[in-house]
Amino acid sequence: VRVGGGVSIAFLSRESRARAGGIGGLRVPAPVTMDSFFFGCELSGRTRSFTFKVEEEDDAEHVLALTMLCLTEGAKDECNVVEVVARNHDHQEIAVPVANLKLSCQPMLSLDDFQLQPPVTFRLKSGSGPVRITGRHQIVTISNDVSELCPVLPAKKQGGRP
Repeated sequence: VRVGGGVSIAFLSRESRARAGGIGGLRVPAPVTMDSFFFGCELSGRTRSFTFKVEEEDDAEHVLALTMLCLTEGAKDECNVVEVVARNHDHQEIAVPVANLKLSCQPMLSLDDFQLQPPVTFRLKSGSGPVRITGRHQIVTISNDVSELCPVLPAKKQGGRP
């Protein structure tokens, strides 16, 4: 993962790794690997924007699921407007304000896994922060390696039933 556009507190710690072989118990031809990593960045008067992007050559599906925005130590009692710049369904770049934080009345906002597809830019449109943005970077990879498929075993016979 390549991250650019300012000072980042983004840390990619392994949160979980799950192997899913199908949907509803049904097997699919290719195994799916799902990885989830912590994400975090901070916007301030010195770092007004942060861009999260992934390698173009990567065949995996990437999702950035935002969980919370909050003012951190040193924040002033002023309006801090954070906007997200991403692409809409027509692949046009749009900027949308997602939070207006103020220390005395709303110092944090839960985003309940608000999902975005990279590249995503976060901007501190007004205020001086610092504003911490947290979430998860989720990566879904479909493997074409047939050796990773689990064999389907026949059901065991139940003995002793009349």
